[in-house]
Amino acid sequence: MEVVLYEPEIPPNTGNVARLCAAMGIRLNLVEPLGFSLEDKYLKRAGLDYWQHVDVKVHKDWEALLDHADGRRLILSSARRGETCGQFGFETDDMLVLGPETRGLPAKFFEAYPHHVRIPLRHGLRSINMSTAAGILLFEALRVSGGLPE
Repeated sequence: MEVVLYEPEIPPNTGNVARLCAAMGIRLNLVEPLGFSLEDKYLKRAGLDYWQHVDVKVHKDWEALLDHADGRRLILSSARRGETCGQFGFETDDMLVLGPETRGLPAKFFEAYPHHVRIPLRHGLRSINMSTAAGILLFEALRVSGGLPE
């Protein structure tokens, strides 16, 4: 299991996801361009002292990430598309892909990759914070695939 943040924009969100990935022993993939520097103080502050434990890989673009994925399933997240995360059949080698905070993943990705998952929300609510969504999706994916740490 790996987490992918495609063109993340907000440093504290990425820092929170990095901390989550460190705690779960999961690689964090960041796809450029990033909306911040990896030296950003808000990114570092959100990740606290976990950065030494984060397995992070930065990819120069989507194609570089696809090379890294090497045929593994890409599970695209969306606020409005796909099967609810509680019903999706996650597998141990899945890569959970979350898009930029202000615009989400490009529509062309949903046409190109068949696996889409969403977090069910109350009617009328648009979305939740990207780092919160990453936590929900990663926990559910690890639970379903038997990968939660002991």
